[in-house]
Amino acid sequence: MNISITGHHITITDAMKDMVMDKLSKVERHFDQIQSIKVILSLDNHRTDASHSGKNNHKAEALMRVAGQEMFVQSYDDDMYKAIHEMADKLDRQVRKYKTRIDRKTRSSKRRERLVASLPVVEPASEESFAY
Repeated sequence: MNISITGHHITITDAMKDMVMDKLSKVERHFDQIQSIKVILSLDNHRTDASHSGKNNHKAEALMRVAGQEMFVQSYDDDMYKAIHEMADKLDRQVRKYKTRIDRKTRSSKRRERLVASLPVVEPASEESFAY
């Protein structure tokens, strides 16, 4: 899994990198077919109507790519570490929902295959048996 962490208007510290890697390892445990994750940590002073008041100005975003799908989450908080934690939780929820959807599709297709296999085979009638 390829994880890239970038910062926008903020310097990424080792503690931030470690926290992101730790939180995203939880996501990887739930779903192992992840191709890449791009994380953007930013300091956004114009998020709320009361800009520059220090409310919800830390933003954590993640764009995750799996086979045939992209998942995007973002979270805002007063503390960057809380925003990272919330972002990872949202991404984990999306991954679990995606995995459940895939499992249901494969289970229903296997069920259909078993049903078709259990049906009796009907031989087509030969042309000789038809009277013209």
